[in-house]
Amino acid sequence: MAAQMAVNSGASLWGPLKELWETVDGAVLRRLPESVHLLDLQLKKHKPNFLSLYKNPPKSAEQREKVRKASTEGIAIQGQQGSRLLPEQLLSEAFILSDLFDIGELAALELLLAGEQQQPHFPGLTRGLVAVLLYWDGKLCVANALRTLIQSRHGKTFTLDLSGELVALTTRFTDELMIQGLTKRILTLVSEINVTHEFERLQKERGLGNEKHRKEVSDLIKESRQALADSLFSWTCQSPLSKDDTLALIGHLETVTAQADGSLDSVSLALVMGLLYCLDVRFVEQGTEDREDLIQTLPLLTDRQYVAAVHSRLMDGQPWKLPGLQAVCRLAWALSLRVLSQLPQGCEADEAVADQALLGDVFLFMKEGILGCESLAQEEFYIRRLHSLITDFLALMPMKVKQLRNRADEDARLVHMSLQMDSELPSSLRKDLDHLMVLIGEFYSKDSFGLELGLEFWCHTESLQHTSLHGSYLGMAPQRPPHKQVVLSKFVRQMGDLLPSTLYVSYLRMLKGLSNGPQCAHYAFSLLKTNGATRSDNIQGISGSPVSWERFFHSLMLYHENLWRDFPNPDASQYRHPSPRGITQRELEGLTSFLQLLTTIITWSENARLALCEHPQWTPVVVMLGLLQCSVPPVLKAELLHCLAAFGKSPEVAASLWQSLEYTQILQTVRAPGQRQAAGIEVELNEIESSSEEYPLTRGFCHLISTLVESSLPVNLGAGRRVPGFQPYLSFLRDSVFLPFPTRAYRRPAEKWEVVDGVLEVFHKLLREYKPQPSDFVQELVELQGEQVAAHKPPGHSIMFHLLNDSPMLALCLSLLEEGVRQLDTYGPFPGKKHLESAVLRCLCLLDLALQKEVVFMDLLRESQASMLVSPLEQLLQGVSPQTLRADHIVNIARYLYHSSSNPEAAFQSAKILRRIANYPNIQTRLVGDFTHDQSVSEKLMAGFVECLDSEEAEEGTENGDDSDSQNKVARIRHETQIHMLNLLITSLDLKTPNLALYLLGYEVKKPVSSTNLQDPGVLGCPRSCLHAILSLLQRGTEKRSGPVLTQQAPHLAELCYQVIYQLCACPDTSGPTMRYLRTSQDFLFSHLQHLPFILPSNQIAALSQMSWLMKTAAIELRVTSLNRQRSHTQRLVSLLLDDQPHTQHTADGESGMEEETRSVSGFLHFDTVSKVRRKLLSVLDAIDFSQDMPELLQLDFFERTQIEQVISNCEHINEQGHTVCNVKLLHRVLVAEVNALQGIAAIGQRPLLMEEVNSILQQVVERNRVRQSLSAKRHALRSWRSLVETLLTACPADLIPTDDRQLIIRDLLLDLHEKVLSEEAVGELMPIVAGAVFTLTAHLSQSVLSEQQQGAGLEASSGFASIANSALHLILRKLLDFILSTGGGYQRLRAHLYGSLLYYLQIAQKPEEPDTLQTAGKAMWERLTAPKDGFSKLQRENLAIIESYGKALMEVVCRDACDGHEISRMLALAVLDQILSIDRQNQWLVYVCNSGYLRSLVESLRQDDSALQSLLAPQPPLLKPLYIYESKMALLTRVAKTGQGAVELLRCGLVAQLIECQVFDMIPDSDAHRMMRDPSGFIPSPMDRYRQILLPTLRLFQVILTSTTMNHQQGAAQVLQWLIMHADTIQSLLRCQELSMGALQELSLLTGIISKTALPGALETGGEVNSAVLMEFQGHINRFQRLCLTLLGRLVGSERERLLKKAEIAAPGDSAERRVEMEVAMQQVCANIIEYCQTLLHQSSDQAQFSICLFSPSGSEPAGRDGGRADLSSTLPSMAYSRAPSLGLVLYLLKNSTADFFRFHQSHRQSLGKLQTLDQLPPEELKELCQGLVLGPGGVEKISSVQRSLLAKRRLVQLINNRAKLLSLCSYVIETCLFVLWRHLEYYLLHCTPTDPKDSLMPGASLYRSRLTDDSFGGLQASGGRGISLSRVSRQDLDLLKSDMAAGFGEALQRKLLEVEGLYSQVRSRYTFIQALVRRIRGLLRQPKS
Repeated sequence: MAAQMAVNSGASLWGPLKELWETVDGAVLRRLPESVHLLDLQLKKHKPNFLSLYKNPPKSAEQREKVRKASTEGIAIQGQQGSRLLPEQLLSEAFILSDLFDIGELAALELLLAGEQQQPHFPGLTRGLVAVLLYWDGKLCVANALRTLIQSRHGKTFTLDLSGELVALTTRFTDELMIQGLTKRILTLVSEINVTHEFERLQKERGLGNEKHRKEVSDLIKESRQALADSLFSWTCQSPLSKDDTLALIGHLETVTAQADGSLDSVSLALVMGLLYCLDVRFVEQGTEDREDLIQTLPLLTDRQYVAAVHSRLMDGQPWKLPGLQAVCRLAWALSLRVLSQLPQGCEADEAVADQALLGDVFLFMKEGILGCESLAQEEFYIRRLHSLITDFLALMPMKVKQLRNRADEDARLVHMSLQMDSELPSSLRKDLDHLMVLIGEFYSKDSFGLELGLEFWCHTESLQHTSLHGSYLGMAPQRPPHKQVVLSKFVRQMGDLLPSTLYVSYLRMLKGLSNGPQCAHYAFSLLKTNGATRSDNIQGISGSPVSWERFFHSLMLYHENLWRDFPNPDASQYRHPSPRGITQRELEGLTSFLQLLTTIITWSENARLALCEHPQWTPVVVMLGLLQCSVPPVLKAELLHCLAAFGKSPEVAASLWQSLEYTQILQTVRAPGQRQAAGIEVELNEIESSSEEYPLTRGFCHLISTLVESSLPVNLGAGRRVPGFQPYLSFLRDSVFLPFPTRAYRRPAEKWEVVDGVLEVFHKLLREYKPQPSDFVQELVELQGEQVAAHKPPGHSIMFHLLNDSPMLALCLSLLEEGVRQLDTYGPFPGKKHLESAVLRCLCLLDLALQKEVVFMDLLRESQASMLVSPLEQLLQGVSPQTLRADHIVNIARYLYHSSSNPEAAFQSAKILRRIANYPNIQTRLVGDFTHDQSVSEKLMAGFVECLDSEEAEEGTENGDDSDSQNKVARIRHETQIHMLNLLITSLDLKTPNLALYLLGYEVKKPVSSTNLQDPGVLGCPRSCLHAILSLLQRGTEKRSGPVLTQQAPHLAELCYQVIYQLCACPDTSGPTMRYLRTSQDFLFSHLQHLPFILPSNQIAALSQMSWLMKTAAIELRVTSLNRQRSHTQRLVSLLLDDQPHTQHTADGESGMEEETRSVSGFLHFDTVSKVRRKLLSVLDAIDFSQDMPELLQLDFFERTQIEQVISNCEHINEQGHTVCNVKLLHRVLVAEVNALQGIAAIGQRPLLMEEVNSILQQVVERNRVRQSLSAKRHALRSWRSLVETLLTACPADLIPTDDRQLIIRDLLLDLHEKVLSEEAVGELMPIVAGAVFTLTAHLSQSVLSEQQQGAGLEASSGFASIANSALHLILRKLLDFILSTGGGYQRLRAHLYGSLLYYLQIAQKPEEPDTLQTAGKAMWERLTAPKDGFSKLQRENLAIIESYGKALMEVVCRDACDGHEISRMLALAVLDQILSIDRQNQWLVYVCNSGYLRSLVESLRQDDSALQSLLAPQPPLLKPLYIYESKMALLTRVAKTGQGAVELLRCGLVAQLIECQVFDMIPDSDAHRMMRDPSGFIPSPMDRYRQILLPTLRLFQVILTSTTMNHQQGAAQVLQWLIMHADTIQSLLRCQELSMGALQELSLLTGIISKTALPGALETGGEVNSAVLMEFQGHINRFQRLCLTLLGRLVGSERERLLKKAEIAAPGDSAERRVEMEVAMQQVCANIIEYCQTLLHQSSDQAQFSICLFSPSGSEPAGRDGGRADLSSTLPSMAYSRAPSLGLVLYLLKNSTADFFRFHQSHRQSLGKLQTLDQLPPEELKELCQGLVLGPGGVEKISSVQRSLLAKRRLVQLINNRAKLLSLCSYVIETCLFVLWRHLEYYLLHCTPTDPKDSLMPGASLYRSRLTDDSFGGLQASGGRGISLSRVSRQDLDLLKSDMAAGFGEALQRKLLEVEGLYSQVRSRYTFIQALVRRIRGLLRQPKS
């Protein structure tokens, strides 16, 4: 039992019923797919609800008990586990509700729970009040569903064009209901349900809330009754009722009463119409195909008792409460009997029944009771049935009509006699014909559906006799009209013959009704014309029938003449009294009726208008204007004005009408001199109308002006008599009508609003048409009667001026808005409501127009410097309201949004105004204050905004959609309102906080925005905000397969909604709260992304924009969740976007687990079983169409194309979306003005052709705009797609996408992108974005492959190189090259991306750094040659083959980009060339570059770079671009120089010569001065660093050239030496460098390397014939280089070295190890270079020691120890100059140091190698330490994953090992060379040198060794005989000392170590016993006995 007693939180009396209605609505009215099946299920489920219609679940004691215990024991709720305790308060409310509606206690509790849930949708109501609404809403849903089901039945009156299956289902279902007694149930309910009664009950239990709630409840109750009655009506339209049901219906109608005004209410009307359709048998006469079937189902024809029963009930029963209603039913019955009497089973009682009906005043009741009902005009089938009732009576009962006419004639005579004899009228007068005519007139004068049913009263034959008028009217052959039509038209004509005066007015009113419509008006016009023409010789003597144009205009003229005679002098006092010969009441009625008829005809028929107006005798306009000046009643004047307004609809008439109006001075615009008193309409208004408190004349005048203003507005109105213009009329309307309107008295309250509505209409039209012009702001003068007077401004200007000032007019408009909103807040009807709403709407329109035009207006005003003062309207709106004394004008405007359900247009204008005001940031903050100032107002405003956004009736219409259907129009207005509100939010979100958008979207405006905690509506008292509304709009339909409904139904709206969501997520303040809410409460992104791509064939642009905003939001979400480590969220989105396995969507939780398992198992066993689906990202890319159909060029015959293009570009502006579009309206105005300006006959003749061409230009421009928007949308979508892809690959944790998947995904994306962009149709505008995406993707591909190889998986993989197959890589390369070539000459910036991609791609095949284990050299050469090829070189070869297959075309493009163009593309093109040259073993590219002249061009450009590079050395450089380009060039040239062929080519191009001329090398910055100028960010290098960036590439290039040019070594060396000598000062200062920093050491290592190869004896000889003076100079430079190098060696060997290394550690403690290693390498390199230089010098001087030069002095003492000061020679030989030759001890010291270093490095190398081999076992601390050098920032190591960490550690170890290997090779080289230098010197000194005693010397000690050590080193060798002098310089003592020092230094320990070095290192390197031999020789020399 408990299970059955569970509570449904959706409320069984509401939720399921709502669902039922939605299903029925979807199936029948919206025709959704797959809905028939759902409908069938719902109908089966809800059949009991229909059978026991409106029966409530009964109360029961058991339920009561259960509910009572819910507060203590709890109660089960469906869909929730366990039971829930409910508060006492809720339970007591449930009992009250149960008693109130007499429903079961559980049902009442459910309603309350549902009310609590729905409460946020009803701000300001308690749950109980909401429950009341839900109760009645549930009832309404059932009634609506019933009505819709019955309407969808198959039947005789209408069809909804539904599928046969659906119609069969609903017909069968409703038939069952009918059999079960539906009719009686409906009739019972209609009688029982009563708003007053229900309200009394609710009032007693406090079940009614505020006015709005009362209105909503009463509307629901009324709509429920109406829907029930409509159900019965719809049934009777389609199928007849049975006998009992018909009688029951008649029984109900017997008791119906009328409303206060005598009309029926809409429910009774529906039932009456139902009965009329029941009794309708006219279809029997129509020969439709299913006539026989219908006859079979009609009980009238098949059931004998039916006729008898109905007849007796209608005729014999007791009188009804409404006799008129009984008469209507009797008339209908009589007509049915008449039709039946022609069939075999008919009866003859029709005459009697009809007589009874006529006695019951049937036509009077039809006019008052039925036509008086408002709902009549809203139902087409009511109108059709009444039409058939009236016409059938006239057609089927002609005798009765004749009787009525005879009776009327008789009565007319009686009336005439009684008037003659002054006796009272006879009592027996019947006015049946009168009533009939008035009924016809009234009935046909309203035609809300445009049916023009009155046409049946007119026969075509008439117009055919008078073809003179228009030819045949419908352009069709004459054919016999139907009998009924003939009868009816005869009725119209005959009634007008010999018309008795009593029927005159009625007949005119009938004609007025029958002339309502374009065709009817034409027939009526013809009738009145022929009436006058045919009977000119009439009995009465007056020409023409009483009803003819002739007669009428004749009478008007007579009236005019008579009254004009009596026209008094304006000063006479009796002006106000009507003239004694005035118009009697009956004449007044006749005139009014005829004027109304005339107005109707000329309103509808333009031909009639022009024909009458131009008639020479009648001159209606003149006569009417004349009558207006006479003393006639205001009512008649009003009619005359309305009639004139109808004439004024034609512009041709309007222009002359203006002049006549001015001439007759209806409104006095000119005062005659000496005239005391005003005259004209102003007097009538102030004196006659005000005192009688009725204002027909004023309203008529406003109407006339409104019409005329629309047709034409003459500028020179009144010229010659006054200052020309419209100003007097405007002043009158403003000052005499508008401003005083609130203070006047009104007999009829509604008239107050009618008057103000009329005036505002004129203002609105004037302002709408006004376009501010510069001339409006210049004071122009006109001449009037000889003097200059100021001219009037255009009327729109005057209105603008008043609206932009704190004027009475603006104040009145604003108070009117306040009054309007106050009245609407009462929710009650009041007189003039419609006109008040219209007036308010016009006020809002005026404000909107003023806001729209004020910018241009004020700009022009400023430029004109006129003395006019205006304030911006948005500031005036912030003023204080005099009524409330608060600044609440804008709040009042916003409050109209709260009434959007009843006043959609006012809400629309209100939204527009708010949106315009929202553009001003300073106002936003104040607005937020105003909106939130008063809590209740704030809630209402929020509710108003939400209600507008929530509106379910909104529909996106097309731009030029037909608004004929008012429902469509309202739906479109609601939609536009939503658009404006979303734009308001979008604009506001960009402004500073607090702004309106934040308030409306539910964020904090009083606290920091980021502290907002968004909740679902109702949670923690959170109201429903615009954000909830937007989300609910977007979420509709996301759970179904078809996706969000909004994207299909209102694409533009959906696009803006997504944009708002994106903006909220992108803005830093709102991002946090928004994304949290979307993620947790809504699962928004996942549910929307799964429906991508959105495909909308009809609106591709909107679909693309929707996807763009959604993808941008998704990118933010992925980034945020990755940063916050919310892995599961990221994982879901990633797999949704990237998976190519089908997703099992929409499964219940229980099922999915099972499916996952089976899927993975099957996937493991056979991989092909699961069908692949397209990855979501790729299908989104598919939805972006890269092609674009471009509009064709204009084909023009008349206009000049270039000028037209110029005009079009002048009309362009940037619209809200940021697209540049052409303003079509403006262009149209310009072109039409151009056409109008043409003069001459030819121009007039060609005008149609010109206009046609104008039209084609406009169409072309519209198409261009569309193309631009389309391209813009595609660009936006593609950018968003790209950002999503990049975020997925960059920001998401790498391990979410496995490496192999990642590569396949990138492959798919790359290939698809290329596929699309390389197609023929792809447009160029999208290429840059694609290129950017390709760049990113290639970068990631390269990264992914590299990381895979580092993890060791790549090379062993069977599929080739990596997870991604080689074939795929080749395909990508081909596509990339195709793309580069497809860009042609343009798009250079775009190619920069592609070059970047190509570089990344080529990087894939680069072999990673491998550790140098020092073992490789051990293998034999043969082994190395036959080793298997690795994957890298294979891929490289294949890549090269593909690149070469593109031949010259590709080479040309790359080389051209490398030589000129944009800087970045040049750098990248240079890099690409560099990369390709590095893998091009055949040198094809090199040959091309050399032969095509590109290389020479590059070399020659170096000279041009010189000045730019010089400017870089300024303390504050302009831009670093030249530096980067220079570096790229040098890198390429260095690459070229690496091959011998390339190096020779460079020398031939004059590379060195170009560099010699560059002066930048001589501009060494002063390092101390610029230390202060460092860039704080560290991005811009210091001037010294910049200098080095310029110098080092040059030095490297020289080094490479010297290495490569082995054959022509001499030539290269000579050129480089020349460079050295040209920049000798610079080089020497660098060699003398005081401060040995890291950069200085790099410079020195390169410089010494170059010097060691070039500054040699013999280098100069190759330079050709050089004169001796130059040779001497060169010789000096070379000697200086040599001396400086040796000095440098001294510095680097001694303690300076330790000091430098220490200093490096202190300077950068973070990466000291790294820095130390680099410095060690650089120092070793310098030492090695200098020692090599020494060795080369020794070699070159001579092969034998005795002829060799000496570089070191014979002193064996080492430099002072490690702690001794400077390690140069000044410490060892204090007496010597700084520059003297260093001692041989220095070489020995270097040898010792290097040996010691060698062992240190070797030890470290072995350790690192060991660590690398056991990387897996290393402790984490050590791993961290290793990574530290490669990861930036503190705590960086902590953040990376363990896999990354081990990869980094491995990379670091390889670096360390290779560094050590380099140091080892340098050390061993230094050791070997030192030994050689030592040996050569010792051999000379100890064997060949002859010592002398110092005292013999003639020279001072300073020149002791000079000849041998310096000059002779180069020149002296060639001189003979110089040797003897030099030998005598060394004393024996020196030599002995040298020997002993050397023997001590070169001891056993050192020798052992040296041999060990050879064993450890040199043996492996295969220089086998070099050290051993040298050690042996030196030992031998030192052990020699003293000679």
